[in-house]
Amino acid sequence: MIANPEKSPADNRSALERSALFVATLTSFMGPFMISSVNVALPAIQTDFQMNAVQLSWIATSYLLAVAVVLLPAGKIADMYGRKKVFTAGLITYTLASTAAAFAGNAIWLLAFRAMQGLGAGMFITTGMAILTSVFPPHKRGRAIGMYVAAVYVGLSVGPFVGGILTQQFGWRSIFLIMLPLGAGSTGITLLFLKGEWADSRSRKLDVLGSLIYTVAILSLIYGATVLPSMTGCILLTIGLAGLVLFFRQQNQTPYPIFEVSLFVENRTFTFSSLAALLNYSATFAVTFLMSLYLQYLKGMPPRTAGLLLMAQPVMMAIFSPLAGRLSDRLEPRLLASAGMAITVVGMLVFAQLQTDSSLVGIVCTLMLLGFGFALFSSPNMSAIMGSVTKEQYGIASGAAATMRLMGQMTSMAIATVALALLVGHEAINPENYYRFLLSIRIVFTLSAVLCGAGVYFSLFRGRLRSP
Repeated sequence: MIANPEKSPADNRSALERSALFVATLTSFMGPFMISSVNVALPAIQTDFQMNAVQLSWIATSYLLAVAVVLLPAGKIADMYGRKKVFTAGLITYTLASTAAAFAGNAIWLLAFRAMQGLGAGMFITTGMAILTSVFPPHKRGRAIGMYVAAVYVGLSVGPFVGGILTQQFGWRSIFLIMLPLGAGSTGITLLFLKGEWADSRSRKLDVLGSLIYTVAILSLIYGATVLPSMTGCILLTIGLAGLVLFFRQQNQTPYPIFEVSLFVENRTFTFSSLAALLNYSATFAVTFLMSLYLQYLKGMPPRTAGLLLMAQPVMMAIFSPLAGRLSDRLEPRLLASAGMAITVVGMLVFAQLQTDSSLVGIVCTLMLLGFGFALFSSPNMSAIMGSVTKEQYGIASGAAATMRLMGQMTSMAIATVALALLVGHEAINPENYYRFLLSIRIVFTLSAVLCGAGVYFSLFRGRLRSP
């Protein structure tokens, strides 16, 4: 790490902590803002490009898939050559892709630019958390992570409302254009104010073969899941699972792995915390996607009104995530995270009973309950993950944790996509298939409750992070 010699060590440390927290929280706002605002714009995009329900799901899935593919290699490269360099490169890629998406002429180009967005986002997601963990000492880390997570949820909170207004007043393309000033500003702030560089593994090499195996496995798994129950989907899933097995075996043998298999084999706290995150995101990510469609199609709401209601969940996340982060500095993180997952199970079971005439007040209250449960889980769980590894493993651990999160998000979208494909089919959502659409929503939320219930086990029995 490069320090400023003109300042005392204490001044350097304080300034570094402030600048790192500022740029990390600012950039952590952008991705979630885009995800949640685009969800509200889906019906408008469907109208412009004549996309069916399954194709609409790929607007989110293409982004998530690209993020998942790049996370581990980017985390390793950042550990070798500098986390700030990779962080900045990711911001530039994300900003350019967002601007290009605003001018997409058809659905294919839009999905391509969404994938480019994902590549850029993956680069700054995996390095942002690693930079924070590198800068902040353990006794301050929970608070910093709590603020980082809160910024994510502020983006999720603002996204539906602002996205709804932009879509209604200026069209869905304006959502992508707004990323130009945000991305350019974030890049400038990073270059000007984030003083330092972090590269704890300069002597190591990049495992190119492992990166290729990982990429093929992830692509096969995710694309295969979205085309189930076809034969192609089954074959791709088989290839993906075999690829993951091969990847883990190859990583265990290579001298310079992009993923430390030993973290999962030897570190119970890391393993169970990562599995808890995987299951939690598998259960929760599709909520905004499905509820946005439900409110606009079955309840007949305009985008702005639907976005306002959907704010209930992320607002609760933004309010309570910093508090949960501070609590995790003093209390055992597994207890807080497990309580949060249990609350989430209750919310999912409520949504599994959703009807066409369900009360809007009840829907908002359930979204708030889910937001509270997720806030109670997320910050303590991330604190447990990063606190269970050494500083040389921060980039790898951050990338692995982000991979678990993205795999969970893609699993959630895959479940929703398969349900829509089986019940609604490859056709636009319309009054003739509203009942089948609602049935698919209820099935997804039921499966989500089961997944989240399994996550409670891993969260509760991960082991102590601190000595009693």
